[in-house]
Amino acid sequence: MYAPPPGASQILGLEAAGTVVALGPGDDGRWKVGDRVMALIGGGGNAQYVAVPEGQLIQIPHDMSDTDAAAIPEAWLTAFQLLHFVAKVQKGETVLIHAGASGVGTAAIQLCRLAGAVPMVTAGSSEKIEVAKNLGAETGFNYKTEDFGKKCLEATNNVGADIILDCVGATHWEKNLQCLNTDGRWVVYGLMGSGQINGDLLTKLLWKRGSIIGSLLRSRSSKYKAELVKAFTEQALPHFTPGGPIHLRPIVDSVYPLKKIPDAHQRMEDNKNTGKIVLQIPV
Repeated sequence: MYAPPPGASQILGLEAAGTVVALGPGDDGRWKVGDRVMALIGGGGNAQYVAVPEGQLIQIPHDMSDTDAAAIPEAWLTAFQLLHFVAKVQKGETVLIHAGASGVGTAAIQLCRLAGAVPMVTAGSSEKIEVAKNLGAETGFNYKTEDFGKKCLEATNNVGADIILDCVGATHWEKNLQCLNTDGRWVVYGLMGSGQINGDLLTKLLWKRGSIIGSLLRSRSSKYKAELVKAFTEQALPHFTPGGPIHLRPIVDSVYPLKKIPDAHQRMEDNKNTGKIVLQIPV
């Protein structure tokens, strides 16, 4: 479903944090051995060593731990890409974020506030909604017990969401359309609830003059990823250092040693995590 880029490692792991131990031929001098970095990668992160194109490295802020840094690249760059490169969020717009307590969701909430937008979320428990609100979500809806389409309209005076960030897909499509604002952008970046839709999607979308945009980060080119990393580094990374009006922070749910990776995956599959699960790799 989520196609890997050509030549991607078969080893799992799309992000990592650690120290530069060697430089390949043709490096442009941006990095040196010993630099602390986090990396956006196409695979291979669950290992002691990984080769990374230099444009996909981000310097770890001096006051940030490797654990927190490891929770940033894939989740935060995905959220940043969806909001700025794909949906082109504007100040004052309302953004409905599905899976609001996930790694991407918790990042998107904070990036919305940084952009001057208004985030709302869906999640599967009151506890997860509370986490999202504490991070800046205006409100949240329990998709298991509430009609989030109706609730979203009520919360926006029947205007709806200008942008929907959707990692669920088919099971949410009717309610998404119900609460999508006229000329709204519905960005699909995952299909946890299936991709098979039965119903009159196109007619209803046409009435709204809405747009559905599909987006995957992993299969993007190295050039695109380098441009994304550069924009994120300039616009978002400084806000991870405390002191400004908006302080961004990765949410780490739990840390597992590499030998317990099955337990980490089981926790994620059971939808028990809030934020990111980090693997501690032995040195």
